[in-house]
Amino acid sequence: MKFVNVSRTDFFAVLKSRVDNYFAESQRSRFGDYRMVLKTLAMLSMLYVPYVLVLGELVPGWAMFCLAVVMGVGVAGIGMSVMHDANHNAYSSVRWVNRLLGYTINLVGGNAHTWKMQHNVLHHTYTNIEHMDEDINTNMFLVFTPSRKRYVFHKFQHTYAFFFYGLLTFNWFVTKDFVQFFKYQKRGLGGLSTYAAIREFLILSSTKILYFTYMLVIPLIVMDAAWWQIVLGFLMMQFTTGLILSVIFQLAHVVEGTDQPLPNEEGNIENEWAIHQLHTTANFARRNKILSWYIGGLNYQIEHHLFHGICHIHYPALSEIVQRTAAEFQVPYIEYRSFFSALRSHVQILKKLGHGEPLVPQPTT
Repeated sequence: MKFVNVSRTDFFAVLKSRVDNYFAESQRSRFGDYRMVLKTLAMLSMLYVPYVLVLGELVPGWAMFCLAVVMGVGVAGIGMSVMHDANHNAYSSVRWVNRLLGYTINLVGGNAHTWKMQHNVLHHTYTNIEHMDEDINTNMFLVFTPSRKRYVFHKFQHTYAFFFYGLLTFNWFVTKDFVQFFKYQKRGLGGLSTYAAIREFLILSSTKILYFTYMLVIPLIVMDAAWWQIVLGFLMMQFTTGLILSVIFQLAHVVEGTDQPLPNEEGNIENEWAIHQLHTTANFARRNKILSWYIGGLNYQIEHHLFHGICHIHYPALSEIVQRTAAEFQVPYIEYRSFFSALRSHVQILKKLGHGEPLVPQPTT
């Protein structure tokens, strides 16, 4: 599958030139700075300070459950604000720094290699294209595309979807990484030699053992709390992480106004790749600085998809350039003013998909 620029537009060439000029004139680096270092320390602290307090049983029992939720918030923050930029090689200009911080996903139970294949290669290239973008290829209980087979229970998916969102990391950490590893290796994604594949599989397996050991086994051994309390705290942490990650990523692509184009008879998408990104991606709550800080600029999803090699701290400035250029070329710039308006739109599109209603791009709010 490939993108064919049938309209012969030079939209992306002009946009890229303007972004290049912005960095040249401002003399700013495209990568992160001290703000990323501070954010990394904050996100890691949000996970490991509560972990130490819980493991040492330094707080009351009820507070341990509250700290489990905080830890889940921290894990999601590490994924969105640290690992994400690092695995896009946007955190630092130093390659080993990106590689090291990219492995923070392994530290919290995931796997950098499979994540790069699913996210960097498939999702960023084939955004919202069914059977190619695995982010919209869901389990049997959820329908994210109009062509998926529907069952009676899908009419209610807008009411139960968020429960399944909370299960994201359970599936991801326990089975999905292993399934994806062998699938991607079979398809030749990543171009790993046999030796490299063995090495990556050993990293995948050993880091998962490490994660479950320090997050679950050690607490069960050293803490005086009942085993079910420890397991419940672990599940609360996982559910919190999964819910946050799922919601943030769904608000970027599965909302009213975004498109899910299908290939033509030759198997190609008749659009320039960059314009395709603008048709399939939405921003939300750009002015919410606290939210932007926590989720690593993923509310500037349009800018991220167009320039994923640039650190997210630059997205607010880039968004002005992208929006202006999109207007000049009469290209859509889909944006929701607030987090909750985007969330309402996501619920509406879940309802429409569940009832088999056609998806027609609509004005955003």
